[in-house]
Amino acid sequence: MITASVTNIHRYSFIMAMGYLTLCQINRVYIFNYGILSTDFSGPLMIITQKITTLAFQLHDGLGRSFKSLTKDQQQYSIKKKPSFLEYLSYHLNFMSVLAGPCSNFQDYIAFIEGRHIQSKLLNSKANGYTKLPNPSPNEVVLYKLCVAAACLVVFLTFTKAFPILYVVDETFINKTPFSIRLGYLYFATQVCKPKYYFAWTLADAVNNAAGYGFNGVDEKGKFRWDLISNLNIWNIETATSFKMYIDNWNIQTAAWLKRVCYDRAPKYRTGLTFMLSGVWHGAYPGYYFTFVTAIPVMLAARAMRNNFRHFFITSTSWKFLYDTLTWIATQLAICYTVAPFVLLAAGPSIQLYKSLYFYLHVVCFLALIVLPTKPSGRAFSKGLEINHSEEKQNSADNTKNHLS
Repeated sequence: MITASVTNIHRYSFIMAMGYLTLCQINRVYIFNYGILSTDFSGPLMIITQKITTLAFQLHDGLGRSFKSLTKDQQQYSIKKKPSFLEYLSYHLNFMSVLAGPCSNFQDYIAFIEGRHIQSKLLNSKANGYTKLPNPSPNEVVLYKLCVAAACLVVFLTFTKAFPILYVVDETFINKTPFSIRLGYLYFATQVCKPKYYFAWTLADAVNNAAGYGFNGVDEKGKFRWDLISNLNIWNIETATSFKMYIDNWNIQTAAWLKRVCYDRAPKYRTGLTFMLSGVWHGAYPGYYFTFVTAIPVMLAARAMRNNFRHFFITSTSWKFLYDTLTWIATQLAICYTVAPFVLLAAGPSIQLYKSLYFYLHVVCFLALIVLPTKPSGRAFSKGLEINHSEEKQNSADNTKNHLS
């Protein structure tokens, strides 16, 4: 950070941080304790890797690139001066996020440390029409998030033993159980694995909020928002009607990091490169790579199917409800199929699971990519624009009505 030129600081920092993380992940998996997840250095190291690279890329944007060449997000978070040593250590090692994160932007963190964080958000809210706003207290939202974290922990401890994920590759289960039952069991087995992530991320969010960090202004209903660095939206995850909607609400800050350091900067193959970076960052277990490699055709196929079919179903409320129901079922089945190797970890069980399910989602996705055009026809595209414009007008009218109220 000190000696590298601003034109290369992001490259050197990325190579050093990701390279060291990868060596440590390989060491942890193949030398220390393969197949057994334990509390060790890898979690905090993954968070620090995000912070090191985020800071380096934002410093490169602020000092090594012209302002006009940046995207809106890059312009907002670009850094015009190298941080001091104390600022650097504080950002990376502060007690609030050193264990479980989440990663946040350097500018937001410094504004919080200097006492400008909440006031700047309140000024933005007042500029949007809210004139009488008291100083926000995090007590209510912290209590709520602690209750959610406790509930998730109870659910995980209660149901994870009832639906062990390794049972999906049991020979007797595979040979004597119909395909539909095996698929249903896989859904429940992956569902009960999620609350442990809900617990960790919600608790980490509550810790930051309790310190006063994470305030994000006022929503359209006039309520204070404490979701600046939230890592998930449980309701949107469980009701997701598309693969993208699910990913956008799961591990939100990691998705933002991947977008800022890879997706927005890759010249081509952005989706594939982003998923591969995510796999390398997560660790050296083969199951991670099965998940993220599988996610690439699933994401592309879901996008193609949405572009080609959605406009037929949004002409009426009943058809839209049917579309949402079918896409919710398809999304949940696609997610459990895709993430199962992430939980199984090893290559053997992952391949065995996919063989027992006849690689059905891989086949469906590749057929969709071969048969369907990647872009909608001109008529369908125009129709979609008209519908989206109508929806935007309705949303604008609703927001105006809420504001007047």
